[in-house]
Amino acid sequence: MQRLLNLLPEWLDRWRMAVNVGKTAAIVFGVRKPLRQLQLRGQDIAWQTSVRYLGCHMDATLSMVSMVNHAVNHAQAAASMLHQVLSSRLPIRTKLRIYGAYIRSRLTYAAPAWFALCSAHQKDRLQVQQNKCLRLIVGAPRYVRNDVIHRDTRTPTVEVFVRTIARRMFAHADYGPCEHLHGIAPALDRPITGRPLPRELLQSPPPARQRGGTNGDIDDSRPIGINNIPARAHDDYADSDADISRTRQTNRPKANDGGP
Repeated sequence: MQRLLNLLPEWLDRWRMAVNVGKTAAIVFGVRKPLRQLQLRGQDIAWQTSVRYLGCHMDATLSMVSMVNHAVNHAQAAASMLHQVLSSRLPIRTKLRIYGAYIRSRLTYAAPAWFALCSAHQKDRLQVQQNKCLRLIVGAPRYVRNDVIHRDTRTPTVEVFVRTIARRMFAHADYGPCEHLHGIAPALDRPITGRPLPRELLQSPPPARQRGGTNGDIDDSRPIGINNIPARAHDDYADSDADISRTRQTNRPKANDGGP
């Protein structure tokens, strides 16, 4: 690796490019033994256990804990700033679109590349953020189940949403005009470490039941999320508003008529 770094300055000078060595970091995946110090242009390159590349945080174990932490923190910050909007009397259809544009986009940024590496606990952390936002949007009491809210708003769980956009992304890559993207991230056997591969999002079926979400029986041939909600011609609210209203009534605890 050091031999290649010694050849790099000549290539950089030829193409008139500059590298900030102070912001350059080195990381190795799956190796725990200490490695030799690397240098570029006479300056040491620091070894890191987690690096950021194109907005994605990768750790040496590829468990994607740092990426999930980053996504959850950004989603919580966006939800905090939009709290007054999401809890307002705006149409539910409008608030769902705001959630998808400003909060879910942060939860699932580049998710087809890293979501398969997440453990079940990390996936639940992402789902919890969506559950909180949907409950705030519809104003559902605590006794209304999360899967009921997902069903009535016709919102897929985070995992179903990621599987759908991953299927779309790989379809564009495999059949698009850019030949160098054809067959990107091929579906190979798992390495000896057992780490899943990105294309396993396409091969594995949705889970039978995910905590806090729906049962995974969403038709992937339909558009994602609230694009499926038919709006009434005479009302700004979608049918999901009526569904949520019925949910509040049918799920309300009944009084005990037989008591004293």
